[in-house]
Amino acid sequence: MPESNAVAFRELKAALAGTIPAERLIDDPLRTLAYGTDASFYRLIPGLVVRPEGERELQLTLAECRARGLPVTFRAAGTSLSGQAVTDSVLIQLGRGWRGHEILDEGRAIRLQPGVIGARANQLLGPFGRKIGPDPASIASCMIGGIAANNASGMCCGTAQNSYRTVRDIRVVLADGALLDTADADSVAAFRRSHADLLAGLERLSETTRGNDALAEKIRHKYRLKNTTGYALNSLVDFTDGIEILKHLMIGSEGTLGFISAITYDTVVDEPHKAAALAFFPDMATTCRATIALKRSPVSAVELMDRAALRSVENEAGMPEVLRTLPDGAAALLIDVRGHDDADLAARMEEVQGTLEGIRTLEPVTFTRDADRYALYWKIRKGLFPAVGAVRDTGTTVIIEDVAFPIERLDEGVLALTDIFHRHGYQEAILFGHALEGNLHFVFPQGFDKPGEVERYQALMDEVAQLVGVEYGGSLKAEHGTGRNMAPYVELEWGPDAYALMWEIKALFDPENLLNPEVILSRNPTLHLENLKPLPATDPIVDKCIECGFCEHVCPSKDLTLTPRQRIVIAREMSRLEALGGRLTDEESARLEAMRQDYRYAGDETCAADGLCATQCPVGINTGDLVRELRRDRLAERAGLARRVGRHFSGATRVARGALNVAGAANRVLGDDLMGKASAGARRLSGDRLPQWTPALPQAAPIRVLKRAAAADAGRDKVVYLPSCATRVFGATRRDAESRSVMEITLSLLEKAGYEVILPEMIGHLCCGMAFQSKGQFDEATHKARELNRELLLASQNGRYPVLCDTSPCTLQMRETLDERLEMLEPVAFAHDHLLPRLAVTPVDERVAVHVTCSSTRMGLADKFVGLARACAREVVVPAEITCCGFAGDKGFSTPELNASALAGLAEQVAECSAGYSNSRTCEIGLSQHGGIPYRSILSLLDRASRPSSP
Repeated sequence: MPESNAVAFRELKAALAGTIPAERLIDDPLRTLAYGTDASFYRLIPGLVVRPEGERELQLTLAECRARGLPVTFRAAGTSLSGQAVTDSVLIQLGRGWRGHEILDEGRAIRLQPGVIGARANQLLGPFGRKIGPDPASIASCMIGGIAANNASGMCCGTAQNSYRTVRDIRVVLADGALLDTADADSVAAFRRSHADLLAGLERLSETTRGNDALAEKIRHKYRLKNTTGYALNSLVDFTDGIEILKHLMIGSEGTLGFISAITYDTVVDEPHKAAALAFFPDMATTCRATIALKRSPVSAVELMDRAALRSVENEAGMPEVLRTLPDGAAALLIDVRGHDDADLAARMEEVQGTLEGIRTLEPVTFTRDADRYALYWKIRKGLFPAVGAVRDTGTTVIIEDVAFPIERLDEGVLALTDIFHRHGYQEAILFGHALEGNLHFVFPQGFDKPGEVERYQALMDEVAQLVGVEYGGSLKAEHGTGRNMAPYVELEWGPDAYALMWEIKALFDPENLLNPEVILSRNPTLHLENLKPLPATDPIVDKCIECGFCEHVCPSKDLTLTPRQRIVIAREMSRLEALGGRLTDEESARLEAMRQDYRYAGDETCAADGLCATQCPVGINTGDLVRELRRDRLAERAGLARRVGRHFSGATRVARGALNVAGAANRVLGDDLMGKASAGARRLSGDRLPQWTPALPQAAPIRVLKRAAAADAGRDKVVYLPSCATRVFGATRRDAESRSVMEITLSLLEKAGYEVILPEMIGHLCCGMAFQSKGQFDEATHKARELNRELLLASQNGRYPVLCDTSPCTLQMRETLDERLEMLEPVAFAHDHLLPRLAVTPVDERVAVHVTCSSTRMGLADKFVGLARACAREVVVPAEITCCGFAGDKGFSTPELNASALAGLAEQVAECSAGYSNSRTCEIGLSQHGGIPYRSILSLLDRASRPSSP
């Protein structure tokens, strides 16, 4: 970084520090790289990352940047693909302060701040049977700010329900700091006075454009297709009032005209009844003819997949056998039909069937309403992009091109485009897309580190741009935004007149060119070939990461330190620098050392290693596995201690229970306030080596309850009960109305349900090994797992009887490591599937909260968890956007800030609940602390609500 820029960034940070806290002004090497990385294949490292928590801080930041001539880029979730969210200047990143929402008109509209995740908006609208119109594939991860700023669409939304068509109002901060809220008449009136020149300029451009018949018709044609190349010029022909033009120009402007601080969407009906068919055709021409026919039928989505795309997933688990038998040249359409009720759905399916009559298919077209089959069909479609990512060579990226053809020329365009890819050596490219809109995605691996690769990619893009944008009059970016990737081709697609209009628009809004420069509009013809992201080999666990960011929203440390994507980004950069060896410059050596030091806390110590990231990752990466390996290397010298603890585990748990008794006695003497202060002081003096005491710390578990002999009864079903080491240590929470330990509750339920309980021998010594594995002590974890495996096989008579563990994370660990003969029962699944049918249940008249643990989510038990709770209580609350609690075994004690960050906002959501329920004793400690209500085992709720069923 030039010294002049470094000085400007330091001055900016100093100027902002009087208003914005230091922890939200970020300029260290680790976090600027981590926070500056998005899903594109470009890399620029910000000079300063600013996290304003409201409009006033944002306006101050813009003013100080403008005073220094420093460009600004806005960042929401960073899932965009075209390079529109990277910068080497000032990055403004959204945090918790931008997640507000308001339901309007009984769900017919919703007002959203830009930090709200798209799926969260739909969750809010669900009770009203509504949803927002845009439905991008990344909706579970991307934020409203990005959806609106990119005019993202998706599989069902088409052009009729995108942000441009469904925006009702917008609240925007412009480059000069001016604030406009189009929903507020006073704001509009004030803006008309203060920015009359801007509005007059927009109205003049509208009048000029509408007066140019050829240009106006070209614009109308382009927006009959999906189109996010350049600015929304359709606003100039659709509207004449400056406010309306401005409102619609902001959609798809990618942060180059202003900052969208809130948007109000007109929502659309979410039809609940769904069916899908997977139709196979002999060739692409027939497939495209079917698509054109379906355009006039009542379908919600039609997704096209070529033979190469289908081949990429045909060997995945659960895929239909027919995929492997399709001839070369075949293609498929996934046809989705939805209705208000069964009759409506049936009528629409019949109409679609009629539409396809006379069009040759390889198999009869059959619709399914079965939820599992429906999900399988969509799994095929959604698995295409990750299928390419999973098999690419290490060091290469995955590029997804996003074009649209006029649908009447779709078959010609597909064949021509396929030919171009093959001629340039991209034989691995697969094709799929939103066929009704002529919107196609070509996905292919691309390396940039070998000689000739950049030139090959440039030649490909030049030819694709000429074919799509000029010869076919299509869109070079249908829904992914222009970004840096397509900025050099905007004039080629639109022509000089429209391109000049865009520059005039930019000058009206941002005359100093400080808002996201080089995005959408650029005079640099090779911009798309510069600042390419390196993807060096780091570790086989994470080398397939495509840095999409889909993992981030479920990560408990996302608002504290790093996300899984960011952990991988930093690991890759350290690997790249280390590979340079003696060629490192002094500056690079300093960066590497700074990252190494900061990574221990940000990358390692604050990682919960819960595995939730793998549930969202398109290529199935569990970043926790990488972190555990790093811990193994870092903590290798503690292997002896781990071995001693493991070989004397019964004694170790006795010591832990004794410590709980001592802590409880001290708490009774000192009270909560003094105890908390004493613990915090001792922790500081120890350099954070001592655990943090919490008022939610339970009392010691009464291990003696396991010594009660169970009478053998040949008439009863048998189950082996394994209480986890956590439930053998932690008893009930002090001052909780539920005074029994999890062990007592479980034994009570099993007796009530008529089970004969078998307890393993040496029960106090047993452990699944997870406590050791999470610390990187793999050898001792393996030893404990083998030890447990032996005892459970004995107790279960080699798997004859099932084994119930009362703690969900331990159950998952055992399923992954123990003998396949052992049937390991998770507490929620066991209670739902086996206990409920044996018990008479009367729901308690209470409102209760439920926390679905990470392990339950990974095992696909969320629905059963909530269903079990609803069977036992009048009302069940599942707090929104609380994924992993962040307690992570013992991190709630050793790194309590992780637990606090992960559970921020929990207390407000459960304030009216009598209690909360989960299925992991350690998680319940943190949940009780930060939820403000006692959290207990879900088995406690079932025990309270049930009685033995009548014979």
